[in-house]
Amino acid sequence: MGMGIDIRNKLAKRAAEEIQHGMLVNLGIGIPSLVPNHLSKEVTVMFQAENGITGMGPSPINGEEDENLCNAGGFPVTLTTGGSYCDSTAAFAMIRKGRVDLTILGSLEVSEKGDLANWIVPGKKVPGMGGAMELAQKAKKVIVLMNHCDKNGNPKIVKECKLPLTSSRCVDLIITELAVFKVTDKGLLLTELFPPCNITEVIEKTGCEFDVSEKLRHIKY
Repeated sequence: MGMGIDIRNKLAKRAAEEIQHGMLVNLGIGIPSLVPNHLSKEVTVMFQAENGITGMGPSPINGEEDENLCNAGGFPVTLTTGGSYCDSTAAFAMIRKGRVDLTILGSLEVSEKGDLANWIVPGKKVPGMGGAMELAQKAKKVIVLMNHCDKNGNPKIVKECKLPLTSSRCVDLIITELAVFKVTDKGLLLTELFPPCNITEVIEKTGCEFDVSEKLRHIKY
């Protein structure tokens, strides 16, 4: 079962909490592209896309889209004051140089060690890895937004990834519709829950063991 729009926005809103004033942030396609709509007005950041935009704003109002202004997923965006364009070579140079403070990506699987598999399902045609490999390796912090389980009910947080890796030991934070995990040197740490989910449900739907924070937060929005 896919996520409802309210669930998708819950994840995007939680991810937006990780963004600090002055950051350069790269957003993946899908749920991450909703993050700018939930950013606090007190926080000034630059959203970067590997297709060559630095300074993306929220989604445009219906009827005010610019056909030449889109994010890496091809969806219309706005440009903030001070925003700029460049070619994709310069955009990737920013990423590979380590200039991106935070990237927010979708994923097919994440392991307990923070391995990321988010670019291919064997047997299915895909356009390619895109910028995920560079972002996962070079961004200072990597956040994954995804369903807790796949459409068949199989856990997407696992002990070892079965799908081809995008990058190893790169994920710092996992946010699903059920919970939030930090990836630590000792494995996964459950730090937050989305009510009405409880710890028992998370254990049942997670494909590896994890520790539970002593200061477990219940997210209420």
